[in-house]
Amino acid sequence: MHERFKPEDLLALRESHPGVVILAHPECPPAVVEVADFSGSTAVMADYVRTQKPARVALITECSMSDNIAQANPGTEFVRPCNLCPHMKRITLKNIRRALEEMQTEVTIAPEYFAPARRAVERMLAVK
Repeated sequence: MHERFKPEDLLALRESHPGVVILAHPECPPAVVEVADFSGSTAVMADYVRTQKPARVALITECSMSDNIAQANPGTEFVRPCNLCPHMKRITLKNIRRALEEMQTEVTIAPEYFAPARRAVERMLAVK
């Protein structure tokens, strides 16, 4: 989902919303993170909005992630360049419980995805 964002998207966002502060999730492509004003995990982005109080902000992440942050920061206008993650909506407590209880669903990952997946996790863990 994060890979759907392109640097051009952020540049267009800046043009159509003057003064917007762009916060990108570190799972976005490096070129997107470079164009953003700030990069951090969802919690770090929430903290940034809470402490820096930008007038207008765009969170470059899964769109439902900004809902809670927007609700907690009514003084900030949220520009929503929404990219819905098709997989996040499938993860529910009921499904997690069933998966843990039944241990029936095996997830297999093609070897060529190991290194990129590891890099994504390591990048997330490196963000403070």
